Amino acid sequence: MAGYEHQKDDVLRRLKRIEGQVRGLHRMVDEDTYCIDVLTQISATGAALRSCALALLDEHLNCCVAEAVSAGGDQAKAKVSEASQAIARLVKA
Repeated sequence: MAGYEHQKDDVLRRLKRIEGQVRGLHRMVDEDTYCIDVLTQISATGAALRSCALALLDEHLNCCVAEAVSAGGDQAKAKVSEASQAIARLVKA
């Protein structure tokens, strides 16, 4: 089971909203909307994606990683490493 299972509906709502933002961006470009307005919406879409990613990361740390750490052993090290790599990817983006 995914660590975000109890927030799945919220995650799906966020993603649907982001999907709508991307469709809106497509429409804006298709309609030759002023470039600064398009860039503003791209920034908002990126912020929405980052917010969704941080919510998922928080759930992962509080559920999957916390459970693995309490169990200890190689699984704990693997989950912490996995989370660290995910954070590094988010920071690069």
